[in-house]
This record gives sequence, C-alpha cells and structure tokens, in this order.
Amino acid sequence: MKVMIVDDHFVVRSGLITSLELEDDITVVAEAENGEAVIELFLKTRPDVILMDLQLPGWSGIETTERLLEAAPEARVLIFSTFARDDEIQVALASGALGYLQKTAGRDELITALRHVAAGDSYLPAGLANRLAGLKLGPAITLREREILARVAKGRANKEIAAELGIADDTVKRHISNVLQKLEVSDRAQATAEAIRRGIIRIDE
Repeated sequence: MKVMIVDDHFVVRSGLITSLELEDDITVVAEAENGEAVIELFLKTRPDVILMDLQLPGWSGIETTERLLEAAPEARVLIFSTFARDDEIQVALASGALGYLQKTAGRDELITALRHVAAGDSYLPAGLANRLAGLKLGPAITLREREILARVAKGRANKEIAAELGIADDTVKRHISNVLQKLEVSDRAQATAEAIRRGIIRIDE
C-alpha cells in the first residue's frame, strides 16, 4: 500500500512515516507540507491513499481534497484531524474524502482506516458515525461558498468579491443568499460569526 502524507508539521510527518513503515506492506511514497503541492505529487507518485491533515496553511485539507479529485477522480483521501466537529466531518465527506479520523486514534485504527480507504471503502470510527447518524445536518457549504465567506469576513463588498473571483455580482449575491439559508442566519455578520464558530472558515484566511 502506497501512502502520501500531507501535514504542515515536519515532526508529525516523520513520526507517521516511521510508524507506518513498520508494516511490511506499507510504503510512504510522498509527503507534502501544504495542499498546493499535492496534485503534482499525486500524479508523480500515484499513492493508493492520501492521509490529509484538515488544517493546512494556504489550501485547507478540504479545499485540497476537492481540487485533487477534480484533477484525479481516482484519488482516495483519509482526513486526519485534531478536531471532530460535526460540520467539518460533513464538509470533509461532501468534498469527496472517503474517511475521517482524529489524530488521537491509535496506530492500529489508523492503519485499519488507511486500508479501508485504499481499498475504496469509506471509514468513520463507530463513535463519529453514530453521532452523525443522530444529527440533522443541513447541506454542506461548498468550496466557492467558503471562498466568498472568507472575503465577507474581511469586509469585502459584493463587487470586490466578484472582481477577485472573476464572477458576476449576481452570482456573488446568489451564493451569499444560499449561505445565509444553509447557516440559518439573517445577515452577513451572523454568517461570518457562525462560519468561524463551526470552523468553516478561519480568521486568518
């Protein structure tokens, strides 16, 4: 099983490589510290599974997953995160990731999750799967909606957002309207606060 590790912390990557390669049939063929390097590395090394950190500088793990699957639909991604917030798990799975695992998981569970995802199967720990099944989650926020939300949080007007993203003003308005509905809020300020609270956008974006 060929694995790619995407994490911005060198010590984390090194520890994962050492741990995973104790298995006779696992080889780490690539590592990246940011999402921007992932597509080229994937196409060059063709790993069976990508272990993807959620919080990355630049492109987030979610954005990286979406962009990777656009370029290589056969890629199989396991999100590996410090957090386990309901909205983040939902968005991760909606982005095309096959699994989601917290970094507090033991080595055996990590290897089990990697094997499931490498085989094309989904993987969620029983506790997370049961929790999500008991929730009524609304529709996930899309990549474009997150891009617009991040700019709304910086105080950008619709025309500025449209110019930055190369889209029409009316398209921006439509996306913002959809976001307000999905987040169940009534204005841009509330949308920003709720998106930050849920981890959909970060203040430093």
